[in-house]
Amino acid sequence: MAKEKKLVESITSMEEDFAQWYTDVVKKAELTDYTSVKGCMVIKPAGYAIWENIQHELDRRFKETGVENVYLPMLIPESLLQKEKDHVEGFAPEVAWVTHGGLEPLQERMCVRPTSETLFCDFYANDIHSYRDLPKVYNQWCSVMRWEKTTRPFLRSREFLWQEGHTAHATAEEAEARTIQMLNVYADFCEEVLAIPVVKGRKTDKEKFAGAEATYTIESLMHDGKALQSGTSHNFGDGFAKAFGIQYTDKDNTLKYVHQTSWGMTTRMIGAIIMVHGDNSGLVLPPRIAPVQAIVIPIQQKKEGVLDKAAEVKEALVKSGIRTRMDDSDKSPGWKFSESEMRGIPVRIELGPKDIEAGQAVIVRRDTREKITVSLEELTGKVAETLEIMQKDMLERARAHRESHTYTAKTLEEFKDIAENKPGFIKAMWCGDQACEDALKEEAGVTSRCIPFQQEEITCECIYCKKPAKAMVYWGKAY
Repeated sequence: MAKEKKLVESITSMEEDFAQWYTDVVKKAELTDYTSVKGCMVIKPAGYAIWENIQHELDRRFKETGVENVYLPMLIPESLLQKEKDHVEGFAPEVAWVTHGGLEPLQERMCVRPTSETLFCDFYANDIHSYRDLPKVYNQWCSVMRWEKTTRPFLRSREFLWQEGHTAHATAEEAEARTIQMLNVYADFCEEVLAIPVVKGRKTDKEKFAGAEATYTIESLMHDGKALQSGTSHNFGDGFAKAFGIQYTDKDNTLKYVHQTSWGMTTRMIGAIIMVHGDNSGLVLPPRIAPVQAIVIPIQQKKEGVLDKAAEVKEALVKSGIRTRMDDSDKSPGWKFSESEMRGIPVRIELGPKDIEAGQAVIVRRDTREKITVSLEELTGKVAETLEIMQKDMLERARAHRESHTYTAKTLEEFKDIAENKPGFIKAMWCGDQACEDALKEEAGVTSRCIPFQQEEITCECIYCKKPAKAMVYWGKAY
């Protein structure tokens, strides 16, 4: 019992200290560990398994839209990075430099990729010649390095895993269509697989990607009322193409510049899953992303026939396509229950001698802790049904939380009061002037999250300067 108590007590309550709760969950659920490489993390098997599922699901969706995977070098020569002025200025403070190869100083410094636009541009300049070579719709799965000052597992680390798509098109219209298409892929993935509702929109010029013509984003709201940029898609126009000389001969035999896009999603989505769905007992994983969807826990397992029956149940679930494991360790059932809750396994199946005698088992949902007694004949079907219901319920719960923490401000006083006292999204009108955007950050501590595609007219004037408003914006404090 002492051990069981300690397991739950070792997690700080999210109401008491959300940041500490997050760190406790990450550690106790064994998702990551610290390392001697400052600012970087070890992603342990339980954490990496979630990332593998994210990879698998996203990759499948990408390929359905015609995306092909490639791999480019991790080092970028300084001269190559310097070719696109806005881009290099945007990343300069975060770049890690390699100055030696073995014992010899390099003739030219190389940076460890913070992102790969310049490498893709260099590659495309040599690979694209004719309109017949277009479009190029490529993606790479890799790690990148950005020298962050403050770090937190998954949310911000110096090295992190991601995918970065880089495409080249003949026309501006094609590039814009691809940019929006990939944003929608991300939004659907977040809602359908991660059970995280998102707001889709465009970033302001201040917040857009360095060197981009337009940046589109999906923004999600965490349990503590902070926003998280969950995926971005950038339209580069022909700015990079002109800097790198990426031209093609069109059907009319004239030289034209390509139009490019870039889009990415990272391991920070694991942080989003934790902060949207977790509770004071640990992780709560949406069934579609959970590496283990069901765990069979035998009760009084030393009694004859219990382990055999539990193994039979596990095999039946595996055969039906449910990712299942059995905990036949010598720990107490109470410990096993706590541990499976800590790890966020969506469903546990309890099976003891009395259950076997009655030809039944008990299904327990991780999110609501609801217990369902079901006959062994109906078990696999009921587990599958429970997982689907749980997936849907988790999305609806997260959506309800977001809606109840989304506020509307009509005056500056109201805006500041909400920013100070009500964590969440704030919807307010904006004139389009960066000076007002900067002032709101300075005075209320919020940033513009996005100009949503779904616009509302709250008032006709800017929340800050009272000039005519150009758009309704989502504002908030963010990770």
